Amino acid sequence: MEGAPQISDTSRRIARNTLALYSRMLILMVIGLFTARIVLGALGIEDRGVYDTVGSFVSMMAIVTSSLSTAISRFLTVEIGKGDTASLKKVFATANAIMLIVAAIVILIAEPVGLWYIDNVMNLPDGRLAAARWVFQFSLATFVINMLSVPYNATIIAHEKMSAFAVIGVVEGVCKLLVALALLKVSMDKLILYALLMCCVALLVRFLYASYCRRCFEESRTEVRFDKEYSRQMFGFAGWNGLSYGVYLVNIQGVTQLVNYFFGVVFNTMRGIAFNVENMVKQFVTNVLQAINPQITKSFVSGDTDYSFNLVCKGAKYSFLIIFILAVPFLFEAEMLLALWLKAEFVPEGTALFTRLTLLCLLLDLLMTSSSTLVQASGRIRKFYIVTSCITFLIFPLTWIAYRLGAPAYVCYLVFIGVYVINDIVKLFLMREIVGFPISLFMKEVILKVLPVVVITLLVTFLVWKLVPAGGWRLLAVLFTGTVSTCITTYTFALTEGERAFVRSKLRFLSR
Repeated sequence: MEGAPQISDTSRRIARNTLALYSRMLILMVIGLFTARIVLGALGIEDRGVYDTVGSFVSMMAIVTSSLSTAISRFLTVEIGKGDTASLKKVFATANAIMLIVAAIVILIAEPVGLWYIDNVMNLPDGRLAAARWVFQFSLATFVINMLSVPYNATIIAHEKMSAFAVIGVVEGVCKLLVALALLKVSMDKLILYALLMCCVALLVRFLYASYCRRCFEESRTEVRFDKEYSRQMFGFAGWNGLSYGVYLVNIQGVTQLVNYFFGVVFNTMRGIAFNVENMVKQFVTNVLQAINPQITKSFVSGDTDYSFNLVCKGAKYSFLIIFILAVPFLFEAEMLLALWLKAEFVPEGTALFTRLTLLCLLLDLLMTSSSTLVQASGRIRKFYIVTSCITFLIFPLTWIAYRLGAPAYVCYLVFIGVYVINDIVKLFLMREIVGFPISLFMKEVILKVLPVVVITLLVTFLVWKLVPAGGWRLLAVLFTGTVSTCITTYTFALTEGERAFVRSKLRFLSR
């Protein structure tokens, strides 16, 4: 009974943070819909493909920032949970020093390698080599600026100050919309200008994050220092975590380069549009996970493993259901939704199939994201990342072999789906071995709860899709049927009694 108030406070904090992040996401989604449409219209299919291809090459270096970001966030969260202010300052100061050193190394390596790759390997339209080189320079600068923002972003998330995170995110979204509108008013090379202005946006956001942290968090006002012990621990943690990120980036950005090599930039545009849809849908889930993940770490470190296990299951269940309710309309009406969003003439044939398969991949990818947070909280990550990375690394060579044998471009998604089904199963057994996570709990609280939702919703929506003639009315019917049936089946089969009571209380409050 003594722990009940603490859990109640924690639950309220998670709900409050989730609400702030969802408000941010809804605003950003509306802005993003207009921004993507304007950018694609201003750049055209080929230039957009060039930007996505060059950007994907630069993004492959995100193995460094992603792994270090996770390590920094984990160490900050642990020290906040312990209440050790002195150690918290050391962690932040060391994190800043590490990111400065790594940024310098990235620039020294990426400059010659990137330019060589663009000049000798990349499949570009005639006359766009010089523009691609400029895009690379600005994309690399944007990447480095974002890298230097990592300690500040991680601090805000570790302190669970999601309202600030939300406000700065909205400012960033508005700036990107202004960039898109600027493309319509200029006569110079729009591709180069777009890359330059996106770099300026990254610089502004970096300034806002740093200013907020220095005003609100004492540890962020410390001087840059390099603590050997903390740096050793962070690099050790980031090294194994980086293995997982590295494989993931090879699977995503490396496969993008394979698509470019075998099929050209138009297919990269198709893949880029599908990724835009994925990123918008992913934001819904990211908001929930950003609110839940710090509590998984803090509860596990404090010894409340049962609560951390339950949070992992909630994270997996909510992630799947949120993606599913958004994916259903695309599974049936992707062609019309993309045409309404981007205009039919800017959507290459086959993009709808890419989008459907991308969302299916996302369902499998994010289903087990909270499990990684739990293992990271334990600190016993080596075996987990070695095994899962070896499995997921199969995606790139299997895709390359398939393309060499003449397979169509969409096969890369089928390979991803097959490999990630195996990887998710293996993760469950590794969690049981490393932290004692009960697989039966995951089956009961996640799989058996979402399965009826999926089967009933797809069946009902399919019947409506078949009975209503193609056109605007069918689109509306699919949107209505998919959303309502998912909500009803989720309430009936997927929610616990406590979660249903929470929903009823909110509905009563809204009806007043």
